[in-house]
Amino acid sequence: MTDPATRLDELERRLRALEDEREITRLILSYGPLVDCGAADGVAALWAAEGVYDVDELMMDGHAEIEAMVRSANHRRWIEGGCAHVVGPPHVSVSGDQAAAVGYTLMIVNGPDGFAVHRATANHWLLRRTPGGWRALRRTNRVLDGRAESPALLRRVADGPSRAASGTG
Repeated sequence: MTDPATRLDELERRLRALEDEREITRLILSYGPLVDCGAADGVAALWAAEGVYDVDELMMDGHAEIEAMVRSANHRRWIEGGCAHVVGPPHVSVSGDQAAAVGYTLMIVNGPDGFAVHRATANHWLLRRTPGGWRALRRTNRVLDGRAESPALLRRVADGPSRAASGTG
């Protein structure tokens, strides 16, 4: 039997891990509702100031570029026509003040025949603990259309934050 101080330290470590995973999951899952209501500042606040959002056809560096995407005429048309970015629960790996997560996003749009999946993407997030909480350093999205790089993002689930941040794996 271990002493009470050791047990308490272990419980605190486990609680911190659960709290970190929960905060990261909430951050990632908040993307859909924020982007679908046009909350440009809220979307940008998910990233650190130097954060990067890398989507197939668009690379956004920093808050101003992420906000501009949400405020763009193209994005406003998606919202006005009816769309939902449905984010699946992420697989989160935390190592100290760094984390990585992988998962999926479906963009569902309202069209002439009703709602349909417009695109399905693989997502890889690198995150860092900041004084204001967890923030994204980089989010990479790739369409799941048969290209090799899309499932490669999902394979990073085993990498964890250390290998993923170093670019290996």
